[in-house]
Amino acid sequence: MNKAELVNQIAKSTGQTKMQVHNAVASLLHSVTQALQKGDRVTLVGFGTFERRQRQARTGVNPQNPKQKLKIDAAKVPVFRAGQELKDVVDGRAKLPALKIEKAAAAAAPKKAAAKPAKKAAAKPAKKAAAKKPVKKAAPSKKKKK
Repeated sequence: MNKAELVNQIAKSTGQTKMQVHNAVASLLHSVTQALQKGDRVTLVGFGTFERRQRQARTGVNPQNPKQKLKIDAAKVPVFRAGQELKDVVDGRAKLPALKIEKAAAAAAPKKAAAKPAKKAAAKPAKKAAAKKPVKKAAPSKKKKK
């Protein structure tokens, strides 16, 4: 399954438009990539964990000329470890849980609402916004009469 097929599948099962689902998937992938770039771990409970690991520099062999040695530089690489629930379902030890879709409360909901469920599963909980102080409004400027 590629990204377009994934978007179609999610749009079909959720009733969202393909554009809303595409934006949600793009936002999820961007958020995971951004977290890995910073060195954070992203855990989706039951599904798996994305993390960044450091690979040491090493010597490799050129596959076209096995006698030639190559120096492979150290690198930071993304790694995915499957969660136990995902492993059990793939192996057949457990049934795939039923999909639970929450419907939006009103049609006036913002279009970005589709991205929120994907972000909830991120490793770090959202922080509460600090209470903002009321802003003092300036008096309107007087217009000059001609």
